[in-house]
Amino acid sequence: MDAVKSMSVQDAKGILTGGDEAATDYFKRKTEAPLTQKFLPIVTQATDKVGLAQTYNRFASQAAQFGLVKADQASIQQYVTQEALNRLYQAIGEQEKAIRTDPVGTGSKLLSKVFGAALGQ
Repeated sequence: MDAVKSMSVQDAKGILTGGDEAATDYFKRKTEAPLTQKFLPIVTQATDKVGLAQTYNRFASQAAQFGLVKADQASIQQYVTQEALNRLYQAIGEQEKAIRTDPVGTGSKLLSKVFGAALGQ
């Protein structure tokens, strides 16, 4: 909601006149940091249940010092969180492309799914 509320006229114009994933790119810019803050504790809690997380982090941080692993991948929690968000934005982008390609058909199908589910149909 914050991303929509903070959208400027220039942002909206960029989404309308931008490429196939202009809206997705906008929402990624505006929501990735806050979603990371929300997802990371959940991922951390889940990975802490698996003893492998600590082992991975120890070896990956050593590998990162030698440039064998990117620094942002030296924590399994950070890596899983980032990959989950990447897949989320990828799915949004695919839907956006479909809507831009066939606005009436895809939009109608999407609205039918959303409102059909909401109305129990």
